[in-house]
Amino acid sequence: MAVSMADIQHLRKMTGAGMMDCKNALTEAEGDFDKAMEIIRKKGQAVAAKRSDRETSEGCVLAKSTGDYAAMIALKCETDFVAKNADFVALTQAILDAAIANKCQTIDEVKALPMGNGTIADAIVERSGITGEKTELDGYNFVSGACTAIYNHQNKNQLCTLVAFNKVCDEKVAHEICMQIAAMNPIAIDEAGVPADILAREKEIAADKAREEGKPENMIEKIAMGRLSKFFKEVCLLKQESIMDPKKTVADVLKAADPELAVADFKRFTLRAE
Repeated sequence: MAVSMADIQHLRKMTGAGMMDCKNALTEAEGDFDKAMEIIRKKGQAVAAKRSDRETSEGCVLAKSTGDYAAMIALKCETDFVAKNADFVALTQAILDAAIANKCQTIDEVKALPMGNGTIADAIVERSGITGEKTELDGYNFVSGACTAIYNHQNKNQLCTLVAFNKVCDEKVAHEICMQIAAMNPIAIDEAGVPADILAREKEIAADKAREEGKPENMIEKIAMGRLSKFFKEVCLLKQESIMDPKKTVADVLKAADPELAVADFKRFTLRAE
């Protein structure tokens, strides 16, 4: 049967599918909108199953703060062409908005949120049908505190950071800390936050290196701890040199802004291998 342009546009608005996909679905469904939407949904499921083993190395990473809560999410796909598509970015933003509104704690909670005529998980599958690429949700992170800040590196939707502070702080300082995390990729706020397995591995590496250099066995422990101190300056946020003023540490920057100001939590996510 013939379908009208108005019907095609209406279905496209409801599903986000392409014009030809909407026309074909309506034709197959003989004008029944519910059946046409199901056809589009099943196409997405078929594409998702077919491409389940493909790598999703591209995508869109977005972050948002509401004051005391901030979150970021990555919607991943196969190609840069799809990642930069306005509809793909809009879907990522809609998912992030829903996650923020519900203050989700896990990515599974995000996937279960309602969207359209189904859930966010359903909407992602449908997007696979529209783009013909594997699409998956990844990188959901959040922080909460008296004050939060976000950073989208160069507004390219590839790398985002979140920071939570123990009290309200100057926006410039908050932005600088977000940029610091993006640029220097710390793994912890301070020494206490470095995972035990990483600490043990680095200590062993330092000790082995000292032995290879022929250092006395009774000095190995002291030498290893000295090298760990250097390691902490590289991976602990507060001990890192400020990217804005290398003469200062991040701890110095915070203290200069407010002696009581502290970083409560931070998160970083990037699509790029480092």
